[in-house]
Amino acid sequence: MPGDIEKLKKQLGIIFDDSTLLKEALTHRSYAVENKLSYDNQRLEFLGDAVLEIILTDYLYHLYPEADEGVMTKMRSALARQDTIAALARKLDLGSYMYIGNGEMSSGGADRDSTLCDLFEALLGACYLDKGMEFSRHWVLDLIISDFPAPHRLLPGLNPKGTLQEYTQHKYGHPPIYKVLSVNGPEHSPVYTVEVTMLDKRAVGQGGARRLAEFAAAADMLKLIAQSDASVLDFGFKVGRMEDRLNVQAADS
Repeated sequence: MPGDIEKLKKQLGIIFDDSTLLKEALTHRSYAVENKLSYDNQRLEFLGDAVLEIILTDYLYHLYPEADEGVMTKMRSALARQDTIAALARKLDLGSYMYIGNGEMSSGGADRDSTLCDLFEALLGACYLDKGMEFSRHWVLDLIISDFPAPHRLLPGLNPKGTLQEYTQHKYGHPPIYKVLSVNGPEHSPVYTVEVTMLDKRAVGQGGARRLAEFAAAADMLKLIAQSDASVLDFGFKVGRMEDRLNVQAADS
């Protein structure tokens, strides 16, 4: 049997005005079919998925004022991955409160990433309907900010040359040095091998163009540096103060 719903409300920090929304969000389709219910959490999951996307989009848009659309899309995808959202559901122990059919339960469905991801999104959809966007935004972002690294750290390979350039300028006052070691292969399909050096560190990359080889060499250099200085992953991205944005929106609401 599912856990105590009142306990879950306290655990979530959400006091629902309409408790039927929470019950619906926790009801897996398999349970609804077995018990001939007229509702399950699929509609709320559909809504919550859209709410999550706009919350993450707004968050990244303001957190990274100079990032382009492609970079922000990749960050959003990393944050909204099925296993990422399932991890949030596990932290909240949502699976223990889910109404799920016996057959689905016996096959391990209550701890399946896809099921838990849908459950979290259904809960967010219910929260949105009951409490509105502003409350839902703060609730989700509090979870994400406290449980995951900064979004750009999820994808350190997005801008390796820019990251390495900014890091070395900040740390040592001069840029890294790139050198073409060789160009092999036919003229129509060359393979460049490029070396990048920074003090006593050296990394090599290859690519079908000089730029791509430099890109690969910089990515390897970042991995090398990160072994002793993880702060390198914070360079290359201008990060705004999201807490200021949150406070401004709260004051305006």
